This record gives sequence, structure tokens and C-alpha cells, in this order.
Amino acid sequence: MSPSPNSSTVGSDVRFAVVGNPGNRRVTMFADAVRSAGLPAPRIVAWRDVLRGAYGFTPGEIVRVDSPGEDPEVDRELRGGGDPTRVEGSAVWYRRFTGAVREVARAAAEAGATLLDDPQDVAVLFDKRRCHARLLAAGVPVPPALTAPVRGWDDLREQLRAARMPRAFVKPAHGSSASGVIALEFGGQGRLRATTSVERTTDGRLFNSLRVRRYEDEREVAALVDALAGDGLQVERWLPKAAQHGRAADLRVVVVDGRATHAVVRTSRSPMTNLHLGGARGDLDAARAATEAAGLGWETVTGIAEQAAACFPGTLCVGVDVLPGTGWRRFAVGEVNAFGDLLPRLTGLPGSGAEEQDTYAAQVAAVLRRERHRATAAA
Repeated sequence: MSPSPNSSTVGSDVRFAVVGNPGNRRVTMFADAVRSAGLPAPRIVAWRDVLRGAYGFTPGEIVRVDSPGEDPEVDRELRGGGDPTRVEGSAVWYRRFTGAVREVARAAAEAGATLLDDPQDVAVLFDKRRCHARLLAAGVPVPPALTAPVRGWDDLREQLRAARMPRAFVKPAHGSSASGVIALEFGGQGRLRATTSVERTTDGRLFNSLRVRRYEDEREVAALVDALAGDGLQVERWLPKAAQHGRAADLRVVVVDGRATHAVVRTSRSPMTNLHLGGARGDLDAARAATEAAGLGWETVTGIAEQAAACFPGTLCVGVDVLPGTGWRRFAVGEVNAFGDLLPRLTGLPGSGAEEQDTYAAQVAAVLRRERHRATAAA
């Protein structure tokens, strides 16, 4: 009988390659986690080389696809030029990005490398309409959404009226990090409010900013929606959120290899809780206590996140946005993010097995577990 492989033997054979932007913080933190596990530093395959076809993999490499963001040159390649803060053009970006991921998958398969991110999963994760539909079909609680395509402002108003949906989130189908998202509210006597990080220039172009602003003139709101509709929109009911210290709150839960390992509460005075838009980390212990007081238990939150992640079985890690309802009595999944693991200095949840690990170390550990199981099965 062949001897069982031990962890050190398996670990010495593991070689990572990361498709990412060299020097980017995501790539750097993942590389740090790989080296801390006693493994060789990962080989960095630059996105700019991938987009030009000048790359390759070697047999046995484990390939991680990371975000192409935060690199103006890469963004221009994906968008076809223009300012990287521009909101329009997300449909072109999506086609080129998902096409590049498919090519990465093909190159990995031909080389005998293992890909940690299934290209079909990635294509769904970066289309909010398809992602919502997949979650709904799997029984994951999600906000109600419009089902017909939205072609512009007049169409949106009519569909929201028919659906009796006076408060809605209007999301570009292929956006990320709240890019282009509009929190829309209709009030009595024709009142209207749109809260968004989108800034509209005098010539009608749309740009993301780091300042959340409000538009109340219908002509301005209509211009925003009309400009975004060409790339596709996902429109969902705006569910009233739980609060911490008078601020709207939700949760980002990271699921690694099927298990919820990390969570952070995000709070904001605006409808957008994204940390780069003025959101702040909240009190996770208080959120856990609130779910217990509501009679649900923290397992409700982690269970919903794991249920959502299970819809993407070919992807090692996702970040799930869990929306707690008023009073922490019910929960829904707002989004599932392919690159939702950027949570610096956050260690794992108690009982998760990642208590002393950040999100990247937890992923490296999961890969090593997989490799040990594979080696044991082959022995």
C-alpha cells in the first residue's frame, strides 16, 4: 500500500499562478498568504498580457483569476477607451472580460493547470439579471425584481407603477462596487428622489464619484436612467434594512469552498453601504446578538450565504451581500460577488476554521485541503 501523503509533501508541490494586475493590493495580499503558508510565491500573469494573448500556464499550476480593476490600461482595453471612471460601456466591458476568462480557462485546460474560477460561473456573477434568476431558481431569498427588460425612464416608471414598487434599486446589469446604482424613491404629489454616486457632466456623460448625491429633478433622473439602460438594467424592490446606531446596515459574508468564513457589517447614512462610498464597518457582535434576539440565530445568515454560494460550485470563493430586514427578522441576498474577498485585516468567524486567517489565507488553506484529499484519493 502506498503511504498516505502528508500536508508538507502536498504543500511543496502546490504552485499558484494569479491572473491579476501586478502590484495591485489584491494580488499582493494573496501572494503574502501563499508565502505565509510556506509555498513558493505565485507566478503573476498580468491582465494586460492576457488581453493581448501573450501568456500561458504550466502543467500542475493552480490558477486564480483576480479582479482586472484599478489599472487604467487594462480598463481601456476592456472598455475600448475612455475614462475608467465612466459609467457607460459596461456591456462592452462584460463581453470582453468574460471572453478573456473563457480564454484563460481554455489555456489552463490545454496546459494541464487547474482553474479556481469557472468561466460560466463568472459570466453569471457579472450579470446581475442572470445571477438573480439563478438564486431565485435555487430558492435563495432575494428581493423581488422586474422581469421585463427596461428600455428607459418612461418604461421604468410604468413597470414600477404596475409592480407597485415605489422604492427600487436600479442597477447596471454588469456594474460592480455600486457603479451606476440608483436608489429610487417615489413620494406623494409627484415627489421623486434618486440617490447615487453617479455624476452627470454638462455634456451628458456619466462618471462614478466617491460622493453620494441626490437628484430630485425628473429630467435629470430620466437622463441618468436613459443613459444606463442601453447596457442593461436590473431593477429590484428596495427592502427596508436593519440599522445600527441610526445607520442602514447589511453584511458582506465571504464563503470559501462552501463555508462562510468571514463577515463584516457595513453601515451607512445613505442607501449604499459600500465602504468606499462613505460606509463604515459596523459591530458584528451586535449583529449576531440581534439575530439571536429575533429568534433566528447567526446560522440563518451564514446558511443563506452558503446557499447562495452553492449556486456557483465551480468557484472557490465568493462574497455574498446579505440584506437584513428591519429588526434583523428576515434576510435576503442582494448580490453575489466574484471578487468579494477584499477585506483587509479581517480574520475568520468563530467556528469557521479560519479564525486566525484573513480571506486570502483561508483560500490558500482550502486549496491545500483539496490537494491533500486529491492526493489521498489517488494513493
